[in-house]
Amino acid sequence: MLYNLLVQHKATHKIESNMLLKTISFVKTYPNCFERALKIGHVTASSWITDQKQELALLCHHKKLNKWLQLGGHCDGNPNVHEVALKEAQEESGLQNFKFKSKAIFDVDIHQIPQHKEVAAHLHYDIRFWLIADPNTPLIISSESKDLKWIPVNEIHQYNNEQPIMRMVEKTKAAKLI
Repeated sequence: MLYNLLVQHKATHKIESNMLLKTISFVKTYPNCFERALKIGHVTASSWITDQKQELALLCHHKKLNKWLQLGGHCDGNPNVHEVALKEAQEESGLQNFKFKSKAIFDVDIHQIPQHKEVAAHLHYDIRFWLIADPNTPLIISSESKDLKWIPVNEIHQYNNEQPIMRMVEKTKAAKLI
């Protein structure tokens, strides 16, 4: 299922196109790509969460990485990346009522995770989906986050201006113009 989603995804940036090709190769090469036990790296699933008007995005201040990011996490053997993205969004925000803007992949990213205690540095092949939620619903901060916040899309660069986050901001703004 993930392979089909990947080959159907149309990357909008050169960097993302390169990561998409590497992710397709990784998924084809490693049948156990959803397992955290695969030490070189593994597939993760994330959610880019906005309000219905696409003016706000929900980000968490990640405890281990100490930066503002989209919500997401490890597949832990589950090859259904839609389920994983949704489960992680629910667990990390306390919100339960999400709607997929589309079942298609929103973004693909590969990023290095630094060594943490006994876990060696490794890659996350992150599959990202766009979810819609109500920003008026109370949030519950999980043990994995320092904070959760609905941030105006136009201000996200003040929290995290790294290319992968800004790429999703650009995609959100572009979709709003359609």
